[in-house]
Amino acid sequence: MSVLYVFAPAEAEGVSLAAAELVERVRPAVVQIFSQGRGHGAGFVWRADGQIMTNHHVVAHSGPGLKVVLPDGRSFDARVIASNQTLDLALLQVEARDLPTVPVGDSARLRVGELVFAVGHPWGQRSVVTAGIVSGMGTVSSPRNDWQASYIRSDVRLAPGNSGGPLLNARGEVIGVNAMIFGGDLAVAIPSHVAQEWLEHAKQDQRDPRRDAKEREEPQPEMV
Repeated sequence: MSVLYVFAPAEAEGVSLAAAELVERVRPAVVQIFSQGRGHGAGFVWRADGQIMTNHHVVAHSGPGLKVVLPDGRSFDARVIASNQTLDLALLQVEARDLPTVPVGDSARLRVGELVFAVGHPWGQRSVVTAGIVSGMGTVSSPRNDWQASYIRSDVRLAPGNSGGPLLNARGEVIGVNAMIFGGDLAVAIPSHVAQEWLEHAKQDQRDPRRDAKEREEPQPEMV
């Protein structure tokens, strides 16, 4: 399903200015993640005390020298404090305080047709913004149907370097973590309410989620 938005000239200018202001507020909190001198993807500041949200596949094979670089040029050594392969989520910690954050919205209330924005670093270009609409929400199952994961589907343009960056609603709130592309042009994000629920469970479980995660068969999308 395609949706065409038609605005009067004055309305179009208002929408454009609002989108530009939204991006300016959010960009300072969207980071680049490096390991061994190479860019692995994006992330965003989840908490001002140095917690960074990203994808599991961004850091799964990062090796030593994991670093987070802020848009203002500051660079921090990072360590993975929680990770979940099935959900494709990871939480990093850097030694920093008072970092800029992005407000988290309620993805459970997201509707098909809503305007969304993706911020990331496709092909190494810093803080690139693309826009689109939500085309669907649902779940993806493993080939053996032994697990399901929720996702948001949209037509925002993603490319390698977008993984782990935020998907934003029109209010500038994070409603998803950009993760992958299906079919070449279908953007998929993990909903923010799924990320919040996962973090609550991770706090309650003192064991290493990566160590205890069972190896499962997963679909093979194109990771970004």
